[in-house]
Amino acid sequence: MENNKKAYLAGGCFWGMEDLFRTRPGVIDTEVGYLGGENENPTYQNHPGHAEGIEITYDPGKTTYKELLDYFFRVHDPSTVDRQGNDRGKSYRSALFIQNDEEGIDAVDMIQLVNDSKRWPGKVVTTLEPFTKFWPAEDYHQDYLVKHPNGYTCHFERFGTFL
Repeated sequence: MENNKKAYLAGGCFWGMEDLFRTRPGVIDTEVGYLGGENENPTYQNHPGHAEGIEITYDPGKTTYKELLDYFFRVHDPSTVDRQGNDRGKSYRSALFIQNDEEGIDAVDMIQLVNDSKRWPGKVVTTLEPFTKFWPAEDYHQDYLVKHPNGYTCHFERFGTFL
């Protein structure tokens, strides 16, 4: 457990992202929450500037940050600004919250790879933001699509790997 790492991603509504990542090889745990905003202790009703995101705990012996990014760019549309499906606004932006130089390099490399593939209708608009703090969302948001299997999501695997 001590060698596990965490990754912080936002790609629209956190329910769908969490539901897909939870079953990925090497992923140990997922939690939904708020990242990159203006206030302390954000809530669903008050999270100005925060993105709905996920914290992924993963085993780097079984998956890599770059492999997580590969999947991230396949399950949401990274070419839309502040929008995924029916959800609109800064909370639903595509963003990577970077913890160190290695993650930053991997993120830039993946964005170039995704852009070069021309699979999406436009260029990647995913922002690279410094990780500061992850604020867990309320309990009723955690594992939402497990609790509500027919709940709303706009996330799904659109095509195979970029790697």
